[in-house]
Amino acid sequence: MNPARTQGRGIVAWLAALTTVALLLTGCAAQGSDRGRVVVTTNILGDITRAVVGDEAEVTVLMRPNADPHSFAISARQAAELETAGLLVYNGLGLEEGVLRNVEAAAQAGTPALEVAAAVDPIRFSGGEEAGEPDPHFWTDPRRVRTAVQAISRQVTENVAGVDAGAIRANADRYLRDLDELDSWMTGRFAAIPDGKRKLVTNHHVFGYLAARYGFEVIGAVVPSGTTLASPSPSDLAGLAATIRDAGVGAVFADSSQPDRLATVLADQAGVRVQVVELYSESLTERGGGAGTYLELMRANTDAIVAGLTST
Repeated sequence: MNPARTQGRGIVAWLAALTTVALLLTGCAAQGSDRGRVVVTTNILGDITRAVVGDEAEVTVLMRPNADPHSFAISARQAAELETAGLLVYNGLGLEEGVLRNVEAAAQAGTPALEVAAAVDPIRFSGGEEAGEPDPHFWTDPRRVRTAVQAISRQVTENVAGVDAGAIRANADRYLRDLDELDSWMTGRFAAIPDGKRKLVTNHHVFGYLAARYGFEVIGAVVPSGTTLASPSPSDLAGLAATIRDAGVGAVFADSSQPDRLATVLADQAGVRVQVVELYSESLTERGGGAGTYLELMRANTDAIVAGLTST
């Protein structure tokens, strides 16, 4: 046998083996990590994050349309995906009660994580079971969302592999202009509500940021809590009914993803004519469902609040 030919075959075999090992290692890395992907817990934050990221990276949103952020849960496969992402974006301040342990596990495993609500100078609940605690429902104030967009933009640029920092900044700047336009439009729409009617009663404490931004007074909530998982007592309902009668409130606002039974019961107990108006307070709908994006949600809610408070 020709020694040169034998040596050549040996080199070829060695190179083939080396290539196989390299492919195996690459495959393991691809299965074990996806640092070019962003995972977002809630669908409202998911829409905002997608506006910032654009086509620069994949964005996976865990919460389905019309779900409750306080109670939705994820599968074991989704939980594992959290630990391999380039960035985990979550609302925080206790909002995602059903996935909090998964978020904490991913952060402990080394996944970069952004708790958005903690980064927007949160206000505190003024009443209910969580009085004095930070309020996680920051998205009802577009100015707080501006701060969120800037925080998301920075974290994506710093942590997500393969993104173009210039493109991320351009996307963020474009969305900031949309938020400024939204804020100006909401201010103009709410100006149609007389001062004496700028009073809100909701299913649970969710509109504190909107009230602070646009000059509303939150009279109370059917569920005296910042979470939909709590329940009102008969004395809670009776007390709020008395407040409604005294304040002359003409509308109770209920989340569209939650049954309005409690709000209806409250309206009956109040002994006055009170209409129940649905809002998209904590979840987007599917596309075409009335609140398919954050901007659409805020415009729909603004119109509903104006109509509810000016028609009674």
